Amino acid sequence: MTKIIMCIDMDAFFASVEQQDRPYLKGRPIAVTGSGGRTVITTASYEARAFGVKTGMNVYEAKRLCPHLIFVIGNNEKYIRTCKGLVSIYNQFTPDVEVYSIDEAFLDVTTTHHLFKGPEAIGQDIKRQVKERFGITCTVGIAPNILIAKLASSIAKPDGLRWIRPEDVEGVLKDLPVAKLWGIGQKIAERLERLGIRTCGELGRASVSLLRYRFGIIGEALKAMGLGMCERPVIAEEGQAKSIGHSTTLPADIWERSEIDAYILKLSEMVGGRARRHSYIGRRVSLTLRYSDFETFTRQATLSRSTNDTHIIYKSALMILNRIRLKKKIRLIGVCLSSIIDDCNQMPLLKSEQRRMALLHAVDAINDKYGDSKLAWASYSMTEQEAGVISPAWRPSGVRYVEMD
Repeated sequence: MTKIIMCIDMDAFFASVEQQDRPYLKGRPIAVTGSGGRTVITTASYEARAFGVKTGMNVYEAKRLCPHLIFVIGNNEKYIRTCKGLVSIYNQFTPDVEVYSIDEAFLDVTTTHHLFKGPEAIGQDIKRQVKERFGITCTVGIAPNILIAKLASSIAKPDGLRWIRPEDVEGVLKDLPVAKLWGIGQKIAERLERLGIRTCGELGRASVSLLRYRFGIIGEALKAMGLGMCERPVIAEEGQAKSIGHSTTLPADIWERSEIDAYILKLSEMVGGRARRHSYIGRRVSLTLRYSDFETFTRQATLSRSTNDTHIIYKSALMILNRIRLKKKIRLIGVCLSSIIDDCNQMPLLKSEQRRMALLHAVDAINDKYGDSKLAWASYSMTEQEAGVISPAWRPSGVRYVEMD
C-alpha cells in the first residue's frame, strides 16, 4: 500500500501568532526575536520578508533592509499553547501524528483518509480549522513519504496545498536544485556541485559507488533522496520514541563554562522529565552546540546502562563538554537521550538512588500539576532570564528552585 503522508507547516508561525494576538500588527512588517540581548531574527512576517528580512539575520541588518520593521520579543508559552491546540486538530484525522517542531507536524493518513473524503479534503479541513480557531494560516504538503511531503509544503508556501502523487515525483525532482531537498544543507550541496551534481535528477542518476566513496555511509541515502525515496516513518508521540531531545537558542552568546553548565542542566531536566513522563529510558546522551557563526556539531556518549535520571544525563553531557575545546562563543545548546527502550520501573538497589528518583518524581509531579519549570534546580538560577524561542519550547518564568546533590 502506498503511503499518504502530510506535512503541516505553519506560515511564519511566531510572527503570525503575534499579529493575531495584537491586531495593530496585522499587515505590518514584524520580526520576532529572543529577549536578553539576542540580536537575531527568529521569524519574520511575510510583510518583512518582502524587504529581504530572513530568519537568523541580525537586527541591525534587518533594520537596514526594512527601516520601519517592528521588533517583537517572542513569548514561548503563547506558542506552546497554540501548538497544543494545533495538535488537537490533527488528531481528529489520524492517531499517527508526529510533532516535528513547534510549527511543523507530519501526519500519516494512509489508513484513515478514506473516512474524510480523501487527503486533499483533510488538508483543506485542517487549513480551515486552523484559520477559524487561531486566525493564522498553514501550508499542507501531501506525498508518498516524509521527504516529498516536506518538499510539497515548501513549494506551496504560503497558505497553500500541494499533493505530489507517486507518478509525479520524478518530474518534480528532475530539475530541482539538490539544496531544495530537506536534509541537504549548503555544504553537502557544494560538495555535490564539485562532482557536477546540481539537480535532484542528476543526484538520482549518480553512481552509488561514487557517492559512497565521497560521502561515506550517507552516500546511498543521498542517491535515494535524489530518487525521491525515504523510508523514515511518521513517529507518533504515543509510539516507540527513538530519541528525546530539547534545545534552546540562548538570550546572548555565552562563553563562561558555568553558564553553559547551567543551561545543560536545564535541558537535561527537560529531557529526563519527558522520558519519565512517557516511561522511557535511554542509553546514549548527545550534546549539540552551535557557535556564534552558526557552525553546529553534535557529540555523543554511551552509558553503561539505560536511564532517565536527570543527574546522570546532566553529568554525561558535561563529560562530553569536557572533551570539547570550544573555539567560539555558544549561541545554541541541545541535549538528547537516544537508544530508547521502555522503562520497566525497576526499583534502584541503592538507597541514595532510591531517594534521588523519589525526588525527581516529586519534581515531575509538581511541574505536571502547576506547569513546566515551576520547580527547577538551584544551579540553573543564573539563567532565570528568558531564553530564545526553542522547540519544544519553555520559558523559565516564575520558577522556584531546589538544590541538587
